[in-house]
Amino acid sequence: MNDPRPASRPLVAVIGGGPAGLMAAEALARRGMAVEVFDAMPSVGRKFLLAGVGGMNITHSEPYPAFVGRYGKRHGEIDTLLHDFDADALRQWIHSLGIETFVGTSGRVFPRDMKAAPLLRAWLKRLREAGVVIHTRHRWLGWTDAGALRISYPQGERHVQADAVVLALGGGSWARLGSDGAWVPLLVERGVDISALQPSNCGFEVEGWSTLLKDKFAGAPLKNIALSVPGAAPRKGEFILTAQGVEGSLVYAWSAALREAINRDGRATLLLDLLPDRPVEKIAQALAKPRGSRSMAKHLHGQLGIDGVKAALLRELTDQATFADPGCLAAAIKALPIVLVRTRPLDEAISSAGGVRFEGLDDGLMVRNLPGVFCAGEMLDWEAPTGGYLLTACFASGLRAGNAAADWLTRLT
Repeated sequence: MNDPRPASRPLVAVIGGGPAGLMAAEALARRGMAVEVFDAMPSVGRKFLLAGVGGMNITHSEPYPAFVGRYGKRHGEIDTLLHDFDADALRQWIHSLGIETFVGTSGRVFPRDMKAAPLLRAWLKRLREAGVVIHTRHRWLGWTDAGALRISYPQGERHVQADAVVLALGGGSWARLGSDGAWVPLLVERGVDISALQPSNCGFEVEGWSTLLKDKFAGAPLKNIALSVPGAAPRKGEFILTAQGVEGSLVYAWSAALREAINRDGRATLLLDLLPDRPVEKIAQALAKPRGSRSMAKHLHGQLGIDGVKAALLRELTDQATFADPGCLAAAIKALPIVLVRTRPLDEAISSAGGVRFEGLDDGLMVRNLPGVFCAGEMLDWEAPTGGYLLTACFASGLRAGNAAADWLTRLT
């Protein structure tokens, strides 16, 4: 089935119905373009909705220098996008949809009712009123020899002749929600410069916990602790012990550094501070107090409040000599090394690193060797921790790509 080329307004096909794609569609419609969104899933915004389960963290309120620094080695590229649409602009945009927001105690920003669904419903209503056509169960398969878009849908295959294309296909995590990375070979064969997709905001594995630790404590949270990597300042929070290793928000905060260390050295060390609010000297003094007939486990609990999963992990990762020496044990409590050997699989990760490199794109996110093809969202080569940073950059890149596509088409006419 061949779709005719539009006779009046330029047609822009947006491939992907997540936040980046829908934001690109809104920008394009605002600029007078005919916009059709194609998404492979039965409904759009599925990963967005799942991310909102338990509280829709939309962005973060921290000062801009710290905010942009969260994007690591790609902070310069993301900085240019955020100049158009930063966290404050995102909040104002949400308010324009009739959804109020508030700042939580951690600085994270949430919709007033903490839910993603009302926001998405209001947004889709606005898009449809602007004339945006949304096609679900429509999977992009690449291009025909004549340059049309190949779109698979339940009745067969469509060939869509668009004047410009915005690709917002997500990364490689959570394939069941549509982000399956299937677009990578389609762009590689067109010569697009792509960095391999890797897990980000992910769990990590150790060589193997003891059976006792796994059976008794897998799934247990470690709270009121701090984690760091060698040479970096520790961060407080919590994480979860798993049967394979570790996961959770505080682990995710270090995932980029840990993954790169594993890529480089075959392993990475995560330093666990079990008592971040007590100096090592005070801990050593407490441990050196006579314990009489009490076991070391009871001594740890009585003097320092260390028990349960914390005590089990301390025992797991120290030898007998360390455990018997108050000074050495105090040092271990403040910097217990957890050696990680691999990430958990990409499909389990919250997000992915890698993707279309910025070096192959112009300032408007158009692929340099594919005129009229723009990229946005998580399929770009950047990463960020959880806390609203991922969504903010997805929105900002979608806005940039949509406006740039409209500018490019305007220059052609």
